[in-house]
Amino acid sequence: MKQLLMVRHGKSDWGNVDLADFDRPLNSRGKKNASEMAARLLKQGFNFDLMVSSPAKRAKSTAKRFAKVFKYGDITYEPSIYEAGTSNLLLVVNKLDNQFQKVILFGHNPGFTDFANQLTNADIYNLPTAGIVVITFPFDNWKMVSMGTGELALFDYPKNEGDGD
Repeated sequence: MKQLLMVRHGKSDWGNVDLADFDRPLNSRGKKNASEMAARLLKQGFNFDLMVSSPAKRAKSTAKRFAKVFKYGDITYEPSIYEAGTSNLLLVVNKLDNQFQKVILFGHNPGFTDFANQLTNADIYNLPTAGIVVITFPFDNWKMVSMGTGELALFDYPKNEGDGD
């Protein structure tokens, strides 16, 4: 069984309008929420074998905060995740090495919301910043992942009150 954890980057800082979209950092709330969501996942017993992130600054920063909480080493950066739609995201997932059972992806909207909905036939209106979707697949080959083959196991986000605390 494969499991895909998708994390939208934390809230970004729009303070410098001259910065390119790719270079926008996290704001203070984005940093706080990313660390909190990582801790929430850890507390629920989630783990993963591989971290793959968009190389955009805000996604990298979110991934690094998760890595710190999980005491995880190397993060793989995949340029095609930045500004990716569902087709490109599916290519990224289908190319994952089958030695990895649980993979966490860090990226952006609208691609992540659309991708989660298409993989699971869910009806998520919007994956909020620092939001998390966990999808399970009933097979052991990432190449078999396609639209409608996953099951939504978790949808959580910073303002969600149903986290059990």
